[in-house]
Amino acid sequence: MTMHADFSAFWKQSLRERLETGAARTPLRSPSGGTWLARWAGVCLVVGLTLYLAVGYDAGFIRINAAAAAYPDWVWQCLTVLGDERVPFALALLFALRYPRVFWALVLAALIAAAYSRGFKALFDTTRPPGVLAADAFNLIGPSHTRTSFPSGHSVTAAVFFGVLIYYTRWTGLRALFLALAVLAGLSRVAVGVHWPVDVAAGLFGGALSAWLGALLAARWPGPATNLWVHVTVVIMAVILAVTLLFDDAGYSAAATPLAVLGVLALGVAGVQYLLRPWIGYRRG
Repeated sequence: MTMHADFSAFWKQSLRERLETGAARTPLRSPSGGTWLARWAGVCLVVGLTLYLAVGYDAGFIRINAAAAAYPDWVWQCLTVLGDERVPFALALLFALRYPRVFWALVLAALIAAAYSRGFKALFDTTRPPGVLAADAFNLIGPSHTRTSFPSGHSVTAAVFFGVLIYYTRWTGLRALFLALAVLAGLSRVAVGVHWPVDVAAGLFGGALSAWLGALLAARWPGPATNLWVHVTVVIMAVILAVTLLFDDAGYSAAATPLAVLGVLALGVAGVQYLLRPWIGYRRG
């Protein structure tokens, strides 16, 4: 009983110290990161409004969907799962303890984005391509959906995750890579046939804006980033989501193996960081 109590105290102190050390690695604000996100959100807003006002809500869908059909289905399936809400949280387990401020900003941005996405979906409840077009008129990959098209939730999720990384990353090359991955994840929703391009533009806009607001809010309210119990609570939620990746491919069978590998990797890293490493430190005294 005494050993368990001693380890519990050591574990708490060890994680608190590592959270404080990790927070010191990341500045509270990144002016250049904010500029990237603001410009990205602005471009998405202009693109979405132009498509809608100039051509209509279904603008560009058939052309983009047909062009995407030239590439293997597995490419789009693997890209589209980047917008699965479980994937960003599983990926976050890989850096949550080393960069707790980034992790906290991601949590805040995700809450803002969820309100944006779910709010507009409920408000408009627009019909998706499978609910309007004949089955032989476009290429459908994976499960068919017919309702709540606007905005694209997967696009919001991808833009939030990669947007937060863009905000804190200092290297232009990495920012460009993260931006490209978010945009490709968004376009994959048109490629798999379940969203209009306007939905994607709106999703990327909302995600980029949410990432920016989340980072700003995290800078004004930094305390929870190093609060042990807030951190551990969110980590436990992320672990649960990572476990589901081992057996649920969300209807995209070609992405099942990558999702399972990510789940195993995320759970392994979390186990080492939060359990094994503190235990080794405790045993070494």
